[in-house]
Order: sequence, then C-alpha cells, then structure tokens
Amino acid sequence: MTSKKTLGIGFGIALLLAVPALALAHGVSGADASFVSRIKGVAFGPFAYLGAKHMVTGYDHLAFLAGVIFLLRRLKDVAIYASLFALGHTITLLSAVLLGIGANAHLVDAVIGLSVVYKGFENIGGFRAIGWKLDPRAAVLGFGLVHGMGLATKLQELNMSPDGLATNLIAFNFGVELGQLAALSVMVLLFALWRSTRSFERSVLPANTLLMAAGFILFGYQLAGYALS
Repeated sequence: MTSKKTLGIGFGIALLLAVPALALAHGVSGADASFVSRIKGVAFGPFAYLGAKHMVTGYDHLAFLAGVIFLLRRLKDVAIYASLFALGHTITLLSAVLLGIGANAHLVDAVIGLSVVYKGFENIGGFRAIGWKLDPRAAVLGFGLVHGMGLATKLQELNMSPDGLATNLIAFNFGVELGQLAALSVMVLLFALWRSTRSFERSVLPANTLLMAAGFILFGYQLAGYALS
C-alpha cells in the first residue's frame, strides 16, 4: 500500500509540474514539414507516424484528455468520451483540409486552451455551483471539433501535394487515433493507481485548479501570438 501511495503522490506531482508546458504551442517540426513537402502520392505509413507523433507530443490535446478522464472510473465511460472526442476531431480535421476551410491557428489554439479550462472547472464542480447544466458528452464532442480544427491548421501550413491527399489525411488521422489510444492507455493506468491512494481525493481541487491555470496560460499565449502576428 505504501508503494502505491508513493507512486500516486509522485504521479500527481509530476502531472501538476508538467501542465504549464501547455504554454508551448506545438506544431509540425521543420524536419517533418520538409519531409512532407517532398512526398508525392500516397504515403500511408509516414503520415500515420506523423499523426501519432503529433498527438503524443500535443500537450494541449493530452491535457484535455487528462481532464476528461480525471474522474472517470469505468473503462466504458472512458471509451465513450474518447470516442466522442475522436469523432469530433476527425470531422473537422478531414473536412477543413479537404474543403479548404481556413482558420487562424492562434485563435483556434486559444479556444483549445479554454477547453482545458472547461474540464478543470467542471471537475471541481464549478458549473454545478453556478447553476449551469451542461451535457458533458456534448461538450467533449464540441471541443473535439475545435481540437480537430487545430490539427487541420497545422497540416494547412504544410506544402502537401494534392496527389493522394485524401488517403494521406486518413492516414494522418489514423495515426492520431493510435497516438490517442496509446496516451489514454498510459493515463488510465496511472490514474487508476493514483485513485487507489488516499492522496487522490485531496488532489482533485489543486490538480484541476492548476489544469485551469495552464489552460488560461495557453489561451493568453495564443492571443498574444495572434496580436503580434
């Protein structure tokens, strides 16, 4: 029991310390962008890898997912919410790129920051306290649409060949889903271990307060980027 408690406390501290990294907007690295610009035709493997890499290094997406599953104890519920999030970002990722629907990346990422704030506030019962009745499933789906638009803006910045574009986008999205599944598997396990300790209940408020703070930092960071651009 002592080892579980120590692990839970360590995970909680690591989570709290890592959250401020949200302020660093993530994009496609220069090497990956250069590689993508040279691709002509279908390249399922490379785009799937790029999608998975983008998801597992996407601090904003991972923070939102952590907030979503923070209080979920049943795998069935985790699967439902993860599926809604995946559905949302799949819709906007594919449609925005294929239909040429543009948006300012800074503003989209600012809303993504607010999605992190939303989950932290919901997890501490903030909406109940002010009398707001929000459907959490609809909210996750809605923010999934925003996160998908964020993914789309990153791809739209690349010089992608129209040859095989649809298939490559499907591959990228497939990679995103694999990355999300891998990240969720780790997070679910760690949260399960953390919840088995006495420290978890005491950590709900401070952890989600810091999650909200990180979301506000990302929001402000992106608004500043928009103003300067």
